[in-house]
Amino acid sequence: MPHAFHNPVAIHCGRGSLARLPAVLAGRRVVVVTFPEARELGLVARLRALLKDALLGVIDDVRPNPDVSHLAALYNRFWRSADGCDAIVAVGGGSAIDTAKALMVGTASGRFDELVGLLATGKPFVPAGVKPLIAVPTTAGTGSEVTPWATLWDAANQKKYSLHLDATWPEAAIVDPELMLSVPAGTTVSTGLDALSHALESVWNVNANPISDTFAISAVQDIFECLPALRADLGSIDLRERMALAALKAGLAFSNTKTALAHSISYEMTLRHGLPHGIACSFTLPLVLEKAWARSPDRDRTLQRLFGTDLAAGAARLRAFLQGLGVKTEFADYGVADGEAAAMIARAMEGARGKNFIGAVSA
Repeated sequence: MPHAFHNPVAIHCGRGSLARLPAVLAGRRVVVVTFPEARELGLVARLRALLKDALLGVIDDVRPNPDVSHLAALYNRFWRSADGCDAIVAVGGGSAIDTAKALMVGTASGRFDELVGLLATGKPFVPAGVKPLIAVPTTAGTGSEVTPWATLWDAANQKKYSLHLDATWPEAAIVDPELMLSVPAGTTVSTGLDALSHALESVWNVNANPISDTFAISAVQDIFECLPALRADLGSIDLRERMALAALKAGLAFSNTKTALAHSISYEMTLRHGLPHGIACSFTLPLVLEKAWARSPDRDRTLQRLFGTDLAAGAARLRAFLQGLGVKTEFADYGVADGEAAAMIARAMEGARGKNFIGAVSA
């Protein structure tokens, strides 16, 4: 069967690539969206020195799992004074980039409640205005720098919204592993496992194709080899660079397939049980591997390149890899009883991402 692969993001990667930001912007005036610790890490000062008069302002009140209760004020304030801003530069992990994606989409009223109303329909729409986005990840995991998706949370109402439009692809991604040297061990592991999940989810996916497989297989192999070593040597720029590239490849893989069952389960685990995203979407990977096996000869061939021909041994290897990084791999480890877990998996199968899983129809 013929296949298509599309990714419009211009990618600049490698040590020192942040220095390319002024050339990428080509004189445009920007607002930077980043995380609170960026100032004390000297990152904001570095951006000011790079951008000079092109930097109009810095939004550094980004919170993990961007919630609508917090985003409303940021959004409304940004669009009240957005006329002089030509583009947005997001510098941070997935939360910073997702926040920037929410800000980049302008509504006719300039108000966030109108955006939430549009997202609640679940249908695509044409924004009234768009600010181009340059994404600069500071963690190796999210892949958001090369995808059009952002997840916005509504914890008060136990909901999540998925923002994904043609307009929300970043214009460019700058992946500089030097920006990741200060990431602590826990975040390094959880974001690295997010990348592993992206890669595997793109393999056991109804939308998989040989091109996405090429990126996914390489990413999984690199993460298996690199992440434990990086956890033990956080200051290694060589390992940081390898993980940054692995996460980028995982992002390119799922940019065309979307995610699948493990992510569908993760949303409820984050909303109801407070699990960080990287753990919530990775602790079920051995379980999902077992459910994916023998569903499709084509997908089996790809999975066997990663895990061999013995399902039990492959699942055990994956489980041991996670546990070796300190990640518990059973629902009961997180206070979820067997009955609740079964119901959660059934609901996840019916979700938009769950339906991408190759076992969703026959499971």
